[in-house]
Amino acid sequence: MKNIVLDTNCIMASISKKSDDYAIWRDFQLGKYNLCVTTEILEEYEEIIARTLTPEIARTVILYILNRPNVLRVNAYYKFSLITADYDDNKFVDCAIAANASYIVTNDSHFNELDKIGFPKVCHIGIEDFRQFVLPMY
Repeated sequence: MKNIVLDTNCIMASISKKSDDYAIWRDFQLGKYNLCVTTEILEEYEEIIARTLTPEIARTVILYILNRPNVLRVNAYYKFSLITADYDDNKFVDCAIAANASYIVTNDSHFNELDKIGFPKVCHIGIEDFRQFVLPMY
């Protein structure tokens, strides 16, 4: 099973059943991939979901994530600081490296900086490409 890191924008895009990207959340629920998270990532998920939707929905989503068997809680001990355009995005990169993730799924253009870095190699993919091309392979 593949290890995946989902940027917050992808969690937000996928949790609604009305979204075209709901397949990403559904396949997470079905255990088709491992979701890799750190405490920092979970805190950002909760903050953004609470601000955008409601604090109750945010808590429900976080508790659901924490109780899934296909969630890898990662301790990213080293800070690589590979993304300079938005330092806050590095928590996803550090998690991906520590978890040996196949992809960071994101629609954030700041992650394009990773294409210029040979080591450590961190792959990222847009949410639409992940939904259309990667998920069906699982």
